[in-house]
Amino acid sequence: MKTNHSLIEAHIFRTNGNELEFLLLKRADDERYPGIWQMVTGSVNENEKAFAAALREIKEETGLVPDKFWVVPNVNSFYSPEKDIVIMIPVFAAQVSDNSDVIISSEHSEFKWVNKDDAKKLLAWNGQRTSVDTIYQYFTSKKSTLFFNEIKID
Repeated sequence: MKTNHSLIEAHIFRTNGNELEFLLLKRADDERYPGIWQMVTGSVNENEKAFAAALREIKEETGLVPDKFWVVPNVNSFYSPEKDIVIMIPVFAAQVSDNSDVIISSEHSEFKWVNKDDAKKLLAWNGQRTSVDTIYQYFTSKKSTLFFNEIKID
C-alpha cells in the first residue's frame, strides 16, 4: 500500500474580541459531498508545494489573502479503497482581518463565521475537529506547548 499527499486542508480564522471565529464553507449541491460544511480544501498540483496549494485554494475558494499563515502540527489522513492508498493531508491555519470580505467560489453555496464549538459541530470528520481544537489552543492559550511554523507570505 502506498501513501499520497495530493490534498490540503486550510482553516481560516479571524479574531472577534478575545475569541477566534472559523470560516466554514458549505459544499454546493453539484459537488462531491454536497451540503457538508468544511474548511478550505483542495488538490496540490504537480510540482506545487502543499503550502502554495493551500494559499492558492484559499484565494480561489474565498477570495481572501491571509495576513499570516502557519503549518499546523497535525496531518489528517484517510484510506482510499478505490486506489488502495492512504491520503496524507497537511493542515494549515490562515489568519485574516476582521473585516475581510468573503467571496465564495461555485464549489460552495454559502459560508459562515463560527466559534470553535459550532465549527466542531458542523465539521464532518474527526480530524478536522481536532485541527480546530489545535488551532484554537495555540492562538488562545498563553501556556500552549504547541509550535506552529509560520510561513511568510508576500
